[in-house]
Amino acid sequence: MTQPSQNRLPGSEGEHHVQRVMGTAERAARFYRDQMLDHLNPAMKEFIAHQEMLFIATADGRGECDSSFRAGPPGFVHVIDDRTLAFPEYRGNGVFASAGNVTQNPHIGLMFLDFFHNRIGLHVNGRVKIMEDEALRPHVPSLPLPQMPGQRAQMWMLVQVEEAYIHCRKHIPHLRKVGAEESWGTDDTLRKGGDFFEAKRENEARREAVVAEAPRMDGRHRRVEEHAGQGYTVGAESSRGWYGRS
Repeated sequence: MTQPSQNRLPGSEGEHHVQRVMGTAERAARFYRDQMLDHLNPAMKEFIAHQEMLFIATADGRGECDSSFRAGPPGFVHVIDDRTLAFPEYRGNGVFASAGNVTQNPHIGLMFLDFFHNRIGLHVNGRVKIMEDEALRPHVPSLPLPQMPGQRAQMWMLVQVEEAYIHCRKHIPHLRKVGAEESWGTDDTLRKGGDFFEAKRENEARREAVVAEAPRMDGRHRRVEEHAGQGYTVGAESSRGWYGRS
């Protein structure tokens, strides 16, 4: 969603178009009017202070999207004031997809979901910038400190709130926490999930197949080049077919 001007509704032109097509414009207008704020009210701030999970959505400069999950002890997302919050980027796989996106496109969407108590959600949309702990903490001394080894913020995502609104509980499941030992900052493959979706196995098999195929393909390439000298044409398309994406 986008921040409204004084003369129009919140949200994008696209969502307004779909509302008109689906006949829900009046219902959507009531939601905008009754449920959307451009800041965090006391109830929202208290809700965020108790959350241990956060889902985030970002996009790069071309609009290519990414969604990600964050977790931490209650209060790891720190509300600074009515229009500002910060959450830490802990040590992970080193890809930094979300951080990379926001260096190109500052828009971010946050989703807090309470599966355990009230079964309710809170959307927070806004703009974000990356700040180092050493640069932010002098201005926000109340930032949470690490509670155990490995739980140190590599950087902070500082979010300027533009929209805050409810996510209804209708389809949020009621879950029960059973407790688990956290492994902050670990590089242990099994503790991080191992190859649960077998992507590593699939990629290794693909690479092995390419290596096994290479001698035969090289021989074929040489034979075709020999024939090319006898009147055959070896085009670029053929080369891409042999040596393209594996």
